Amino acid sequence: MEPLAAVAYRRCSTTEQHDSHLGLDAQEAAIRAETGRRGWVFAADYHDVASGKTTEGRGGLAAAADHARKVGGVLVASRLDRVSRDVIDFAMLLRRAEREKWAVLVMDMPVDTSTPAGRFAAVMMANAAELERNLISARTKEALAAKKARGARLGPRHHTDPAVLRRVTRERDAGKTWQSIADRLNTDHVPTTRGGTQWRVSSVQRAYQTARLDAEAEAIRVHLASAR
Repeated sequence: MEPLAAVAYRRCSTTEQHDSHLGLDAQEAAIRAETGRRGWVFAADYHDVASGKTTEGRGGLAAAADHARKVGGVLVASRLDRVSRDVIDFAMLLRRAEREKWAVLVMDMPVDTSTPAGRFAAVMMANAAELERNLISARTKEALAAKKARGARLGPRHHTDPAVLRRVTRERDAGKTWQSIADRLNTDHVPTTRGGTQWRVSSVQRAYQTARLDAEAEAIRVHLASAR
């Protein structure tokens, strides 16, 4: 059996660049040591100098995920917060990896989807993310109801055309980049969620996440039910 291809991903913020524990060089050394220990081939390396609040808008991470998808390899990060500090955002990445047949290894967490136990842990994390999303939704609805009861005027709710969501999902799942999808939507003069005329990478990613969340939640429920 051929060894797995390891695609390294590193991230630091501008304030962390000189920190010996969080800097890019330290992350690379840790990832190379771990992949060598496992007998994997160090295939590529990508990085971002950016906030870790979400995965949105990070070109290095997007390129690393695409590379892992193309070679059917493993995206390797030294720490969870190097990938994302948002559990829902990270769960979306895990579900994408599962769907596209590549794996994720986060060295400081029990997240290693190259193994059955790691895949189970990833499913549980995704399930926890769904619960968090539902709780946030419930709290938001309660807050809006309270504001309405006090006579506050609520702004309009924006909805993306379901046909646009299906289009974004279809093109992304076919391997199109975020930028190419945005460019095509702009060329076709497709209105944005807020009725604008300019699609950006971030707005395409939000549309994709909106389309996927309910589908992913259902997939998780089915997976857990079958595992009982």
